[in-house]
Parts: sequence; C-alpha cells; structure tokens
Amino acid sequence: MRINSFVFYLWGVLGIVTLLSACTKSSETPPTTNPAPNATWQVNPVFSSLTFNSPVEMTHAADGTNRIFVVEQRGVVRVFQNEANVNQSQTFLDISNRVSSGGETGLLGLAFHPDFKTNGQVFVNYTRRFNNQLQSVVSRFQSNKTTADANSEEILLTFDQPYANHNGGAILFGKDGFLYIATGDGGSGGDPQNNSQNRANLLGKILRIDVNTKESGLNYGIPADNPFKGMTSARPEIYAYGLRNPWKITSDRSTGRVWIADVGQNAREEIDILEKGGNYGWRVTEGKECYSPANNCNRTGFVEPVFDYGTSEGRSITGGYVYRGAKLTSIVGQYIYGDYVSGNIWALTYDENSRQATNKLLTRLVGSLSSFGEDEAGELYLLNHQTGKIHLLELK
Repeated sequence: MRINSFVFYLWGVLGIVTLLSACTKSSETPPTTNPAPNATWQVNPVFSSLTFNSPVEMTHAADGTNRIFVVEQRGVVRVFQNEANVNQSQTFLDISNRVSSGGETGLLGLAFHPDFKTNGQVFVNYTRRFNNQLQSVVSRFQSNKTTADANSEEILLTFDQPYANHNGGAILFGKDGFLYIATGDGGSGGDPQNNSQNRANLLGKILRIDVNTKESGLNYGIPADNPFKGMTSARPEIYAYGLRNPWKITSDRSTGRVWIADVGQNAREEIDILEKGGNYGWRVTEGKECYSPANNCNRTGFVEPVFDYGTSEGRSITGGYVYRGAKLTSIVGQYIYGDYVSGNIWALTYDENSRQATNKLLTRLVGSLSSFGEDEAGELYLLNHQTGKIHLLELK
C-alpha cells in the first residue's frame, strides 16, 4: 500500500493499525464560481448508520442505479443505495477466505467493466499467500449486477511481492477501455532491488491491459500501442514506470487524464500525470529531489511531478479526484487530494501550458484518510480507515 519509513515507526509507537479507482464516463459540469465570503470547507459524516471494516476504496458502477460500493481491506465489497438515511449495506463480493490482509496487504482495488450494465463483470486487485509467497492478484468476477459470484474468479495476472509493503493496488478503466493497474516497488525501503527502474518486472509501474481479448497464452491482451510491446527487455504490460508506491490513481471523468499519487520515502510526497512510456524517477529521485544518489543525480528523461510536498505538511499522500460534480462549483476541474498522516485535504490547480501548479489547503480530516471516492454524480467523499466512517466534502 502507501506508507513511508517514518509512518512505519509512527504507527508502531502509537499502536495504530497501518493502512495500507474507477474511471467514469464524462459529464457536464458547471463553470467554476467563487464561494460565499464566509463559507468554510468541511468534512462531515454521511450515511451515519453505516460503519465499515477498514475501508480502502469507494466507487460506483456507472450503471444508473446510484449505488455506492465500499471495499473493506479484509476482502469484502459492500454495496448500498446512495441515500442519506440508508441504514444497511449488503455484501456484493466476499473473497476474504483467499485474501492476505493486514498492514499494507488486502483487497486494495475495485473497478467495474465499462459495459458492466450489460455484462456484469467486475475486477479486483488483492494480495494472497501462494505456496507461502506473497503475491498481487488481478482478477475478474462475474455478477448478476446485484451480487458477484465469488466462485467465478478468473485470475488475469499475478506477480510476486518480495516484501509486505508497497503493494499499490488501484485499478481503473481508462477512456480507451483498457484496464490500468498501479503497482508498488516491492517494498522494504529505498527500493533495494531497484525494481521501479527495471522494465523486466511489473513492480513500481502503471500497467495497461486489454481485458476483452486474450493472446499468447495470457488471460488478457496487450494493447497495440503499449510503449514497450515487442521489446525483449521489457514486460509488454508496462505503460509507465519509476514509481515508488502509487496510492490511488484516478481518471478525470471529463478529460480522461490519469492522476497518480505516489507515496514518498522520507522527504517528498508527489503527484504525477500519467504519460505513455513515462519514467517518474524513483529511486533516483524522490519527488523533485535526488534520492539515490542524494546529490547531483541524473534526471535526464524523467517526468517531473506536477507537484510535491514535504514532511512539514504530511507524510503519506492519499490520491483523490479531479472534481467534476455539481455542488462544489468553486473547485470544478481541480485535483482534490489529501494525506493519511496529517489529514490535510488540498485542492490543486494545474496549468498544463505553463506546467505550473497552485495548491490550496481546504480543510482536515480527523482520523486516517485512506481514500477518496466518487458517486455517480461526481460528488466527493472521504474514507476514514480508523473509524470506518464515510465523510462528505462540503462548503458551508
């Protein structure tokens, strides 16, 4: 999942259980407006009758039903109707008997097929123990749209995890219809095996596969324009590399642009925009600074972060969404994200022409910010890993 070395120490001392996207169709959004002068940003509890077990993901199926799906780290997906007075949730999928969960392991990602309304296919990313080896697993399950059949699992992809931390876990369908998969560098600290820069393995990468075809003995296809397809020294699934531990990737429902939040080592947390074939620099760089070597590192060919921040503001980034809802018009088009340790929640405005970013602190969540979530209308929610509660971002 998504922590740095300091967080291991912090959580150990406090005895806190360690914490460890789906792409949606485009929608019309109102123009950005200025809020009332006395209005303040708040995170307020919502769905007060519901509590979840270590929630790490929240999404919807884009099927017109206005349901919300919450992923519990232990291996359960819960579903409920998006109504303020809802008083119960149902089990959509339970694979807790095959998920290795705890710390940074568990059921970490959920994505619905773009044609879910027709085919009922759902995809997950989780960790398991196989012959005593920790692995990441990306699988497809079949559902009747109401519940998913745990016995219908089709494993698409597995890869070994050398350590228990830095498992990434986010998955989403892009506007191109392909499945994107975020993977961590394999864990420990400082990427001791240099996995992120090694294109011969799948660790520290963004992968991109076609779940609608199968080729070369695989349970998926390789998109024809994947940047390293046909290279003998690289895995063809790789779309971008040089990442440490991306904790949430999300797609702008308007533009399709994919945003990456990459958890830092000890100094910098970073935000990136996905580029085909991009090398994001880890472990040579951490954010915009050198890591190995600590000085005078060679940055040639690296994609610079859109934005990074230091330990005075937070120590473990939690990726969010570009807001495209209708209620918070002053932040339309801005990337809303936060930090697990500090609880800070920011709005980032990025000018692609000047490549300049403006960052604004909105508010703070008390607890442990494990994830953001979107409902079908594009409104923004926050998951509290510590309390199991869902919060709504509001301006009042």
